[in-house]
Amino acid sequence: MNKVQHPFPPLYDAESEILILGSFPSVKSREQKFFYGHPQNRFWRVTAAVFVTDIPVTIEEKRQFLLTHHIALWDVIASCEITGSADSSIRNVQPNDLAPILAAAQIRHIFVNGGTAAKYYEKYQLPTLGRAAIRLPSTSPANAAWNLDRLTTAWSVIRL
Repeated sequence: MNKVQHPFPPLYDAESEILILGSFPSVKSREQKFFYGHPQNRFWRVTAAVFVTDIPVTIEEKRQFLLTHHIALWDVIASCEITGSADSSIRNVQPNDLAPILAAAQIRHIFVNGGTAAKYYEKYQLPTLGRAAIRLPSTSPANAAWNLDRLTTAWSVIRL
């Protein structure tokens, strides 16, 4: 396994109030250099349903969607050893520094997308930040137990 660096920056602005953290970008996301790039990942469908809007398609539409709804997006992990996109293979984690986002934006709530993000947030971020994160069910296609309606209902807590 090779050490992989996170290949793109966080997305946020001074108006961001919600911070959603994934674990580490998938192969497709790393190729696209943007969040939730795999077409089977339900992040964009779920968040669009929560805000009752069209599903953003292009990276620019996705950026605009997030900023319009005051959502900051980043990942818990800055670098790690990983096989493909499998969260279960993650080893030798270096966490991201969330302080710049928290200093620049008025983050009211922190959410983590799935169990792996929650695990690494609790291990690396919680002790430093002292701010608990709310765990949401993963939008990954690997989380087949949760259908789109169930995910949308659970994720509706991100709507301020």
